[in-house]
Amino acid sequence: MNMIVPTATSTTPNGTTRPQVRIVIVGHVDHGKSTLVGRLLHETGSLPEGKLEMLKAVSARRGMPFEWSFLLDALQTERDQGITIDTTQIRFRTRSRDVVLIDAPGHAEFLRNMITGASQADGAVLIIDALEGVRDQTRRHGYLLHLLGVKQVAVVVNKMDRVDFSAARFEEISDEISAHLTGLGVTPTAVIPISARDGDGVAERTPRIEWYDGPTVVEALDALEPARPLETLALRLPVQAIYKFDDRRIVAGRIESGSLSAGDEIVIMPAGKIARIRTVESWPVTPVNGIQSAGRSVGITLDRELFVERGDVIAHVGTSPRDTRRMRARIFWLHDKPLAAGASILVRLGTRETRANVVAIEKAVDPGELSSVETKAIGRNHVGEIDIALAQPIAADPYTDNPRTGRLVIEVNGRIAGGGLVLSVDAGQRAIPVDIVPVESALRPDERSARYRHGGAVIWLTGLPGSGKSTLARALERRLFSRGGSPVLLDGDTLRAGLNSDLGFSATDRTENIRRLAEVATHLARNGHIAIVAAVSPAVEDRAAARRIADTAFREVYVATPPEVCENRDPKGHYAKARAGALQGFTGIVNDYQPPTASELTIDTSARSVTDATDEIERMMAVSGILFDELADLAANI
Repeated sequence: MNMIVPTATSTTPNGTTRPQVRIVIVGHVDHGKSTLVGRLLHETGSLPEGKLEMLKAVSARRGMPFEWSFLLDALQTERDQGITIDTTQIRFRTRSRDVVLIDAPGHAEFLRNMITGASQADGAVLIIDALEGVRDQTRRHGYLLHLLGVKQVAVVVNKMDRVDFSAARFEEISDEISAHLTGLGVTPTAVIPISARDGDGVAERTPRIEWYDGPTVVEALDALEPARPLETLALRLPVQAIYKFDDRRIVAGRIESGSLSAGDEIVIMPAGKIARIRTVESWPVTPVNGIQSAGRSVGITLDRELFVERGDVIAHVGTSPRDTRRMRARIFWLHDKPLAAGASILVRLGTRETRANVVAIEKAVDPGELSSVETKAIGRNHVGEIDIALAQPIAADPYTDNPRTGRLVIEVNGRIAGGGLVLSVDAGQRAIPVDIVPVESALRPDERSARYRHGGAVIWLTGLPGSGKSTLARALERRLFSRGGSPVLLDGDTLRAGLNSDLGFSATDRTENIRRLAEVATHLARNGHIAIVAAVSPAVEDRAAARRIADTAFREVYVATPPEVCENRDPKGHYAKARAGALQGFTGIVNDYQPPTASELTIDTSARSVTDATDEIERMMAVSGILFDELADLAANI
């Protein structure tokens, strides 16, 4: 019986609201988690009428003794095997709040499911068998709660009837688990002796635990604080799908945090495209006030045509997540094969997934042992911090800023292999010495986009010397600047006179020349500028590498002016002349040049003016979503 819980408050019949807290219950297999949940439902009067009697009758027909866990273990497989395989969410009410209790599996092989349950929790109940005591799996669960950012943990020492309700045994377990959790930076809110089967300590103190003067389980749950309401966080709407109805394109997804309404100015990340919400659609009906909040699945239409795809994240301008291709995460590893630096993985964050490489691994430890000895790989059921380089840009928040967009899942060969928290984003572009600390810009791309009315981009003009690349680049730069944009010209020859003056013209040096150009251009694009690159860049492989570096920001323009025109141009004409002695000579360049076969735009400058050619580039930029607002409208109507 899985439930989706939309908000951190719930409405009572009289219109007032009660705090709502999500609590995951974890522990070693057979320590009594499902039994405790079933007992809590009974003690708080939360069972549907006749449910208990029905299950007791079913147990009698099967010749089985009744177990409180049957209230939750609804799957036939689970009843037959007597274990909990999946997470189950169920709601009940205490005196002061609504509780959503998440029953998570305890078997090591089902930790994947537990991560799903714990990732949704505001607090946790960690259950321990009084006879068996603290086990390795108990320690792992404690570490996993720490890993997932769960700071409120109430410890329940169950099955006290098996140790004759010994106060000494309880104190021994209490001291051991408290020391373990405190070492993780988690102070237990309570340690409670109970017998879930018989009800001791669940909702009331019984004579058998008269030596205990702390809270009952119900009282401890009442003391846990709900997380900050998701509606008060910044808007995060991961895009799930785009639907076309009539002449409308509806962008659909679930609001993970914040709220939105028609007329809001939003930014689509990671591209940084700006738009306004024209209409808000929801199912089954749109609220009267038109405001949609966290937990609602909605569809929106925009006031302009923009390229939006699954995995994009919609936010309000000025409060967007970071767009990054590098992040640091603390993960719990579940795969049989240890995770090592250099491994290729699939990262899923929200509705976005992308290939990634593990650049570095630090602090890899066994949470069961909590050994201070770190290893260079993360073994199964172990924890570590990893630096990830993403193949595509992704929009993400550190989990401390927004837990809904700050948790990730890792897949290997189509199976969940790990999961954890995003600690930081934009940690750099490659492995760097630990004493170098990259500093991010104080401005987000969406802030620049709101001012310049365009997204960041790399416009790469390639062609023979004398084809007109630099002339077109300068004309485009002037055009964009005159309309309030932020273009930056990167001419290949100019950079060879400075940044790349140490490079020659060997194949290796040419490749490095293009790589440096692409890195500089991409840095500018990620900071909201339009980098206009004019470079011969004769090798297809080098241009492909530049495209990989710039990724979705890259637009290639092939200036396909015929060689005979390039060779004979006058240096004082409106296009630059061919530099006959450069590189291997003009004839050598013609022979070496590998024309693009899939560029975004091809232009022959021998048959059109600079103005016409610039218009064509601007149109391409508008259609592909780089230019916004009036600038895009002007370009589209040229």
